[in-house]
Amino acid sequence: MKSVMIQAPGVVEIVEKAMPVAKEGEVLLKLVYGGICGSDLGSYRGTFAYFSYPQIPGHELCAEVVSVNAGDKECSLKPGQLVTCNPYFNCGHCYSCNHGTVNACMDNQTMGVQREGGFSEYFVMPIERVYDGKGLSAEELVVVEPFCIGRHGIDRAGVKNGDKVLIIGSGTIGLTAAVYARSLGADVYLCDISEDKLKSTAEFGFTKYIVNSSPEAFADAVAKATDGYGFDVTVEAVGLPSTFQNCIDAVAFGGRVVLIGVGKKNLDFNFTLIQKKELNIFGSRNALKADFLDTIERASKKEIDLSKFITKKYKFTDAADAFKDFADHSGKWLKVILDFS
Repeated sequence: MKSVMIQAPGVVEIVEKAMPVAKEGEVLLKLVYGGICGSDLGSYRGTFAYFSYPQIPGHELCAEVVSVNAGDKECSLKPGQLVTCNPYFNCGHCYSCNHGTVNACMDNQTMGVQREGGFSEYFVMPIERVYDGKGLSAEELVVVEPFCIGRHGIDRAGVKNGDKVLIIGSGTIGLTAAVYARSLGADVYLCDISEDKLKSTAEFGFTKYIVNSSPEAFADAVAKATDGYGFDVTVEAVGLPSTFQNCIDAVAFGGRVVLIGVGKKNLDFNFTLIQKKELNIFGSRNALKADFLDTIERASKKEIDLSKFITKKYKFTDAADAFKDFADHSGKWLKVILDFS
């Protein structure tokens, strides 16, 4: 079979690989679509710290069930089903796993990062990590995993009906968080440095936004949007020190801040603001099985539209072009997917 391999920064090749065999308790899957995410792009650029070369990337997956080796396990999966997968492998015995936060396993291994990814014509997964697509299209299912990242962050912050929410970053994860927060009844504002990018979110039905053109403009816009009180919830979906500071500054007294973005730089700030405002600050990492199942359910009921997030589609044999083009247009494009069908 063929696989997509990142050989070195900027070098993507199609390689031949042996067909996998499903062991007991595993499912053999044929990949239909694979989404290129921000970490994959970082691996391509050579800026992602957890990636080692060469490696097969990919953890945003829609696949078709080929066969099931259930052994003595009960399994409802059948050949021909379209499914998606939970790509965050946890050890099962560390402190986090023993306390139920398996998404924050101390030895987390995400597909395409710490372990081989799914960008191959065929791959295997443990049965318990494969979720029935409930009739969703392949285009919708490949977006389930990134949507779950935004969804998990919103749930970490306990967003509820009537909350005024500011989401900083209007890329894929910021938009997924915005769409989910709106589905809960929140009044959602988006924030970015690019006004054109913010205007493009009208396609998703968003009309309230803040252009972060300067600290003064940001502060004035926040005050105007909230009558000077600040937002009930602020969400960091960029991964920069300055945008986390924006979240601290823009949130109301007694408010909630959630950090989804991943960065490598330090922030020196007046931490007494946390005490002064009595803030609740939450980290958000990966997602849980419940996030996947609920996202699939909501999409199947048409409460959310996942297909809108796809900007470009490439045949997987053109993966080198897909990665290069996405790297060149990452500020404007949302989701690029590779077609393995």
